Amino acid sequence: MTPPHPGRRQMLVGGASLLALALAGCSTTAMPGATVAASQTPVHNGASGAVPPHIAAMYGAISDDRFPIRASRMELVPEQFWRQAVADPTGEAPGTVVISTQDRFLYHVQADGTAMRYGVGIGAAGFEWSGRAHIAYKREWPTWTPPSEMIARHPELEQYRHGMAPGPDNPMGPRSLYIHQGNTDTLYRIHGNSDERTIGHAVSSGCVRMLPQDVIHLHDTVRSGSTLVVI
Repeated sequence: MTPPHPGRRQMLVGGASLLALALAGCSTTAMPGATVAASQTPVHNGASGAVPPHIAAMYGAISDDRFPIRASRMELVPEQFWRQAVADPTGEAPGTVVISTQDRFLYHVQADGTAMRYGVGIGAAGFEWSGRAHIAYKREWPTWTPPSEMIARHPELEQYRHGMAPGPDNPMGPRSLYIHQGNTDTLYRIHGNSDERTIGHAVSSGCVRMLPQDVIHLHDTVRSGSTLVVI
């Protein structure tokens, strides 16, 4: 059963108050091939773990993009994190993107009183910033560049010092949305991630992670310049 939506009062942001964003700048995103900790047991949906045909189709393989994208294994993702339209709980203007870090939901507010809700993985505690921001621009199949500090901890990443080329193994996934405050790049991103077990979790240092099919859907529907609010 889907948990209740956060109350409208809880979702509102008032005045100049700043809200913690429990995310990590993508300059320190997870290394290629990294997965959620094994202790986070996958949750199977339904008595048999069956996924409804329309959900399987929604998260099916994509063969006509720049690189092929495999079908997501939705039996590993709790049902509440499957993409769905819900009554808008945020009170924000249409077009706004709202992230609830407590519930692990991302909402894209629509004009008809609804919001498209996606399940997300967020950064682990300790990688935080606060305040409203906006989605400055979007990229298809972005390059990933680990920072010098990360390369120092993981020398095997030296080969990517000047960027890892786009592709199925790139930890940024098929799409990325770039978050700015004013004219300043926050280094935070909303991007794709193919590890289903990260959805609904606060994972190791990283940005807002979405399943590949979800980040493509958001990328195609959100407007550059849209307001981003974090609860």
